[in-house]
Amino acid sequence: MSDGYDPDFLGIPLRLPSPEVETIRLDYPRFSVLLDPVRRFAALTAVVIDGATLRDVPRSGEWRLDPRAPESQAGPDVYSRNDLDRGHLVRRRDPGWGTVSEARDATAATFFYTNAAPQAAGFNQSKELWLGLEDHVLAYADSTDQRLAVFTAPVLDDADPPYRGIRVPLRFWKVAAWRSPEGLAAAGFVLDQTALVDTREGLTVAPLGAFRTFQVPIREIAAEARIDMGDLAGADVLARAGARATGAREVGAPSDIVL
Repeated sequence: MSDGYDPDFLGIPLRLPSPEVETIRLDYPRFSVLLDPVRRFAALTAVVIDGATLRDVPRSGEWRLDPRAPESQAGPDVYSRNDLDRGHLVRRRDPGWGTVSEARDATAATFFYTNAAPQAAGFNQSKELWLGLEDHVLAYADSTDQRLAVFTAPVLDDADPPYRGIRVPLRFWKVAAWRSPEGLAAAGFVLDQTALVDTREGLTVAPLGAFRTFQVPIREIAAEARIDMGDLAGADVLARAGARATGAREVGAPSDIVL
């Protein structure tokens, strides 16, 4: 089953955002990856989530290369013998909805290296918040039909530090979109691990450092990541009438998020 991202899933047409660079599109159950073959990481991932039918299936799947693009993805050598995690871009849980069989197949598909990017190992409050953003937005969207489209990727900056033949992304972005009573709504976020990762002498990860999570205007994310966000920018809750201002807002707890 390789149905990929569904642009009509929210009941409002929402096309896939378009990176400036050439990419390889790879479809998986309920999600798609646009792979940058030069950087060997995803320039964009897109998943649709039906919160009403999410399944809590046991973790299954081993990290593996996608044979459709064997030379275009950063593989196990990047993550061995260091303090880097293979960070899921599409969360394991997000496509795991529908029947038990469908949920199991979809969550297992998130373990392809095309869906991974290096993140500093270990958890703290800010990373737990990042991993739970979809759940928080789903809870907010409960008044409609609990459906989300979520787009996530590293910011592939030319200044990212080199390591083992790749460049380690220092920032990650996420945009969640849902259907509100007024129409399409969206919120954008950035996770910054700059203070944690140092590749000048091999690789070191600061053991007590903090990930920093920000809510950021989607237009700024589009400019930084060099991606055409289409209708998402105009649907940004930070830009709607009456919302507090523009610019990045650091998020320390769910109560800091503007929805």
